[in-house]
Amino acid sequence: MAYKILIADDEDEIRELLRLYLEKEGYEIFEAQDGLQALKLLGKEDISMALIDILMPGLDGFRLIKELRKSSRIPAIVISARVADSDKILGLDIGADDYITKPFNPLEVVARVNSNMRRFYDLGSDGDRHSTIIKNGELMLDTDACLLYKGEEPVYLTSVEYKIMKLFMENPGKVFTKQQIFEHGWEDDFAVDDNSIMVCISKLRAKLSEDKDKYIRTIRGLGYRLEK
Repeated sequence: MAYKILIADDEDEIRELLRLYLEKEGYEIFEAQDGLQALKLLGKEDISMALIDILMPGLDGFRLIKELRKSSRIPAIVISARVADSDKILGLDIGADDYITKPFNPLEVVARVNSNMRRFYDLGSDGDRHSTIIKNGELMLDTDACLLYKGEEPVYLTSVEYKIMKLFMENPGKVFTKQQIFEHGWEDDFAVDDNSIMVCISKLRAKLSEDKDKYIRTIRGLGYRLEK
């Protein structure tokens, strides 16, 4: 059964180009010309991933991602002509898993899509797990369901946040460098994206506690660790 990808972009040429390349990869494609149409498709179809432009009529991409994150944690990739760091940070902060700027190489988009698909849908499938439940204090990670709980309450995470939290939960008290966190969360090893890491850690802290250092502590000059 093919994974379903939603392409939300008001430019016909962009949607057609992405459709051409992604269908060759075996994905089933749905298209939306604006944010409202995209939101309807997300509610109607079993969408596996969304590629979202920012500057769309009706409902812009940032607001669309906010609405999506109220009910779903499927991978969402921003594809936008807005290249400022502030836009990239905002996109990641509100729940996007990746950010690609226009003009883009369609082969890069395909690679990013495949990477995010593997990251989200193949989590824990390598067969080397010793337990499906990892506990650290009041935090509990169910690696079968890919869910984090704080006490009895679920903590909703994006796929990247989940990967990083799983790394921390499996190694409480261990310090991880930004490079190690980037490699584990984004499954890339060619560069460290400081902005992405800082935003992701900040979001994790906010979701875990109002006290930002209660669970994830910054070790100056070294990296981050999850407190035991």
